[in-house]
Amino acid sequence: MNRRTDKKAYLVLSDGSIFRGWSFGAECDSVGELVFTTGMGGYVETLTDPSYYGQIIMQTFPLIGNYGIIEEDFEGKCCCSGYVVREYCDTPSNFRCDKDLDTYLKEQGVPGIYGIDTRELTRLIREKGTMNAIICSEPPEDLTLVREYQVRNAVRSVTCTEPYVIPAEGEEKYNVTLIDYGAKRNIARKLSRRGCKVKVVPSTTTAAEILKEKPDGIMLSNGPGDPVENKDCVGELKKLVSKVPIFGICLGHQLMCLAMGGKTYKLKYGHRGVNQPATEIVEGKKGRTFITTQNHGYAVDPESLKDTGRQSFVNSNDGTCEGMEYPGLSCFTVQFHPEAHSGPHDTGFLFDKFIEMMKEEKNA
Repeated sequence: MNRRTDKKAYLVLSDGSIFRGWSFGAECDSVGELVFTTGMGGYVETLTDPSYYGQIIMQTFPLIGNYGIIEEDFEGKCCCSGYVVREYCDTPSNFRCDKDLDTYLKEQGVPGIYGIDTRELTRLIREKGTMNAIICSEPPEDLTLVREYQVRNAVRSVTCTEPYVIPAEGEEKYNVTLIDYGAKRNIARKLSRRGCKVKVVPSTTTAAEILKEKPDGIMLSNGPGDPVENKDCVGELKKLVSKVPIFGICLGHQLMCLAMGGKTYKLKYGHRGVNQPATEIVEGKKGRTFITTQNHGYAVDPESLKDTGRQSFVNSNDGTCEGMEYPGLSCFTVQFHPEAHSGPHDTGFLFDKFIEMMKEEKNA
């Protein structure tokens, strides 16, 4: 069992705000983009979501770590720059627990800070917008490094380096190529459980290389960073449109928007959590509302796509775009995460929709 230390730590924001707390995890200074997530659980999945590359994660729920770290629940690599909590538990109790939170952060080289008033910090970000920050042992006199920090080359930093295959569970019915922009593992699991053999390929894979394999469908994964930065990926997606059914999630949703000639923009503080409502748009009218998992700082401008697509979901809180469909092109995308692990599972039917699209194409 780890013992708490009395070593002070500081969270210093780019606007000069200073929050004093206590150190846990790796003992090092780290700069990142400070974001908050509102999930009451699922912190293991949050820490191992590659979409947090270059960011300092703050959990709004006050107690983190009470069920420890469960490796079976990992969604990918731990790519965050820091971790901020109100209180962490150093004596986890769960039969599936492999290690405690402090040990895991030390192994990953990620500094943490606890004892922070996360409610005050969340209100500050909501009022002023997402900003950079540094977790450090002493507040720096010069904040230039913090203020100038930018998340760069995010997708290239988290994508796989070589293709690999995940076999179908049971009878193999479809071959799907999953383009890894920072893919969460549960995307492939959802497809595999529906009879898909999934070939996961790096983000640098060309359209010609993908089409040479003759996939029944193409999955565009989630991922970190500014979508506009990925010009090569967008160029290859343009060559894939209308060739086979395509389903995009999160960053995949944004990249498809750019490939279709649309625009994206940065949100004030983003949507991150496992309790985000999204309302379906059916024939131009609002329909059922679903609770979704979300993790994005950028959004699609649906007006920029009015000539090529139609909006299928909107965020129930602020009305931003949560989904697009491209009629006649066998392509649809969503901003939220229908594969969400540890939940909610409200929108898992979208994988069934993708399966049905591939079935129709095969039978055409």
